[in-house]
Amino acid sequence: MSEATLGLIEIKELFKLLPHRYPFLLIDKILDVNSDLSAVGIKNVTFNEPHFAGHFPDDPIMPGVLIVEAMAQTAGAICAKKNSAGQRKLVYFMTIDGAKFRRPVVPGDVLELRVKKKKQRGSIFKYHCEAWVGDEKAAEADIGAMMVDPEDRA
Repeated sequence: MSEATLGLIEIKELFKLLPHRYPFLLIDKILDVNSDLSAVGIKNVTFNEPHFAGHFPDDPIMPGVLIVEAMAQTAGAICAKKNSAGQRKLVYFMTIDGAKFRRPVVPGDVLELRVKKKKQRGSIFKYHCEAWVGDEKAAEADIGAMMVDPEDRA
């Protein structure tokens, strides 16, 4: 494994990298981590998730904003792993551009959250993100984030 390749991030490490917890931690693991350049997050969509009780009870569909959040969490986790130098960091969601939703995501789907870094300027990061179910693109968006020290947050 090369120095730039970080490999796999499993749930226990996600708990260290992200402040999110159930029901708002929206990724189960991250595969194919290539530094903070790219990765594939995995979200196993299950019927027992709380949002399905109201969105929609007779035809459960994962809300698009949660798909975008799952993409952002994937990007944030690889960003924190690569750029935190062993210190706890927070990655704040800043922008969503060009969001498009192409197919519903429903219980039983396995959501692949493919993220690729577009650019970085200091502590500001931009990622192109796509959510896939099998060979179908479910959503995409460009996401901007900023990394901060927890003690520096406003």
